[in-house]
Amino acid sequence: MTHTKNWLNGIFLHFHIVLAGIMWLCCYGTGYAQNDTIILKNKDRLIGEIKEMDRGVLIIETDYSDSDFKLKWIDIKKLSSNQTFLITLKEGKRINSKLQMDSINGGRVVLHDIITKDYIYTTIDDIVYVKSVKQGFVSRLDASLSIGLNLTQSNNFKQLSVRSTLGYTANYWSVAGSYNAIKTRQDESEDINRTDASLGIKYFFNHDYFVNVSSEILSNNEQQLKLRVTTKAGVGKYFVHTNRVYFGSAVGLAWNNERYEEALGTNRNSAEAFVGMELNMFDFKDFSLLTNAVVYPSLTESHRVRSDIKLDVKYDLPLDFFIKMGATYNYDKRPPEGANKEDYVFQATFGWEL
Repeated sequence: MTHTKNWLNGIFLHFHIVLAGIMWLCCYGTGYAQNDTIILKNKDRLIGEIKEMDRGVLIIETDYSDSDFKLKWIDIKKLSSNQTFLITLKEGKRINSKLQMDSINGGRVVLHDIITKDYIYTTIDDIVYVKSVKQGFVSRLDASLSIGLNLTQSNNFKQLSVRSTLGYTANYWSVAGSYNAIKTRQDESEDINRTDASLGIKYFFNHDYFVNVSSEILSNNEQQLKLRVTTKAGVGKYFVHTNRVYFGSAVGLAWNNERYEEALGTNRNSAEAFVGMELNMFDFKDFSLLTNAVVYPSLTESHRVRSDIKLDVKYDLPLDFFIKMGATYNYDKRPPEGANKEDYVFQATFGWEL
């Protein structure tokens, strides 16, 4: 009983620390000027501060509502703001420009890049991302945390499941990270621990090309893998980049460092190539889907091929809460003798996003 209480106290302590950090991020820099005006096609008018437009949804903060307003980008008729925004177009061009009421006329938008001084003529449909660049560091952060907890009296079963993301978007680059874990304990059985995490940076060029450098870690009991660290660098392109769908791929080289359980008596270092694909679908009512798959053919180990596949389906709830179903699959064609070729996990969690 004491062991269970200590386990639960540890879970709630970590949850409170993470939650307190997210709440601090939300409260930091909450002061804003009510100087942006939006007029919708139905003639409704909103006055507040535009926070961002991403995935076809514009978020505006007002002083007459406790919750931010979320509007469909295509429903906006006119917009006026004194802010400067980072604006991304469908073909991948990234612009620092203002958005003014008289710049939107019949779907046409005229942007003035304050860096190059060029005028860009486009349409509302071709604008896929808008972010205020006058706001501070926290305003460029995107974060989500979802947690699942299972407890049963039978065999004193306890399971904690966590899926989380953290990202930062600058003018011409972005950083994205993730942390997913499952920890299971029960009487008369070995503990089950599985952790995967990633951290990467992308630098964007015109026409939706990008360079990506990242590092990923994996640890799981099923494959007797104490720790795998994969560091990779490559180039990629988004072939589809709209207000509802992102689809892109990347290719490059990777260095794989693996440490297995002592019972296997082996560790590995190897060079690999990789080819990856990512599909991000959103604004399908309250559902969104994110999946990516990467294949790693080895360059130094004959006939060895690895693959990692991830899938997240999210259903949005009011007040930025959500329910997420996640799946992860890892495959190794030539694991060490005594280790399994594959490992997979399904997670159902409830969470909140910044």
